[in-house]
Amino acid sequence: MAVTRKDATFKDPMGVAIHYHVWSHPQPKAVVQLVHGLGEHALRYEALAGELVAAGYEVWADEHRGHGPTGLGQWGGDRSRLGRLGKGGHDAAVDAVRAFGRLIRAARPSVPFVLLGHSWGSFIAQILLDTDPRPYDAVVLSGTAFRTLRDMNGGDLNARFKRLGTTGYEWLSRDAAVVAAAAADPLMFKASAIRVFGIRDALRLLGKPPRGLAAERDVPLLMVVGSEDPLGGERSVRRLAEAYIARAGLTDVTVIVYPGAQHEVFNETNRDEVVHDVLTWMDAHIG
Repeated sequence: MAVTRKDATFKDPMGVAIHYHVWSHPQPKAVVQLVHGLGEHALRYEALAGELVAAGYEVWADEHRGHGPTGLGQWGGDRSRLGRLGKGGHDAAVDAVRAFGRLIRAARPSVPFVLLGHSWGSFIAQILLDTDPRPYDAVVLSGTAFRTLRDMNGGDLNARFKRLGTTGYEWLSRDAAVVAAAAADPLMFKASAIRVFGIRDALRLLGKPPRGLAAERDVPLLMVVGSEDPLGGERSVRRLAEAYIARAGLTDVTVIVYPGAQHEVFNETNRDEVVHDVLTWMDAHIG
């Protein structure tokens, strides 16, 4: 089937115009809210969205505060200010993603709802899940980490990969074409939370799954990560999975680790395997 994309905007709770995209399906088995990462933008996921639509899903993705066309709109087109979240800071950025989720549910009230977040987007997804799991039928986290100072790399994420090139994006993927495209993308910027958010807002990224979360809703959770992901990697993600089981009480938590893969598993050399695994898991957990 042909995949069509609609682009639109809505006003977040503080009046900021949030740009978003919808890859529609006439009769979706579920709707996926895709939450992009720091330093990037939602249209980097267009190929993934097309594959999800072809598999029977509908995909909605917003451009977060400070990012993509939302960020350009906030800052009068000044690309040097991309990453700055604006009034309300990180809490307001999370509230905007939460409001976008309500917009999606209003448009698609009768189909299952999947939350899929990558990197910083996976941290936002964790915050949304931890705050109120009731809207979600399944959650997928990619390139995620346990949100503690000992389990997240707050330094130079490209440090281990500098021998591979000079773009600063070598940490994203083993695929040289992905690295080159990131370096050439005018809406990409170097993803340092402390630099673009400031220390106070960067500390808002920290947190652990709350105790007893499953009493509100026992949401199935999938985490996919590359073994060479410098943000957290396998050890961090397994600690996060243990916390969601032991602290939050979730009973269906799955971790898939891809040997040799780096941060962006949906843009890796084995991306077909990753997409297949995520679709297989979602098909088994919705409906």
